[in-house]
Parts: sequence; structure tokens; C-alpha cells
Amino acid sequence: MAHTEDQLTALEAALTKGERRVTFGDKTVEYRTVEELQAAIDAVKRDLHDQAVARGLWPKAPRQIRVTTSKGF
Repeated sequence: MAHTEDQLTALEAALTKGERRVTFGDKTVEYRTVEELQAAIDAVKRDLHDQAVARGLWPKAPRQIRVTTSKGF
């Protein structure tokens, strides 16, 4: 499922307020624990990062090129 920044903002706002019920548009989700809410936030952040990498908006790990030389002795 593709997540949005609005969903992340709503989840973080609920965590800040100490609420366990989050509404996205016409859907409402109630989490059982704060840990479950935090896990949902982490999952949305990972998904948003993966989307950014797929679009080329977030750089991937830099390549390393190692050159070794010797005079042949």
C-alpha cells in the first residue's frame, strides 16, 4: 500500500496527543497499544523512504571505487 505524508502526519499527531484512534479521510483505525501505533509510524516512514528511492528522489548508497597501484617491485 502506498502511504502519504498526510497519513504519517496524522499518525504522529495521534501519538503526540496520546490518542490511539487515527482517521485518514473516511477510514478510522484504532490501535491497541502505543507500541502498535509506533510500529505503524515506522512502517509508513519505511514505505515513504522506499517510494522516494524508487522515484530517484533519495540517493542510494554511494559507490566506492578503489584503485591500487604499484611500481612492480
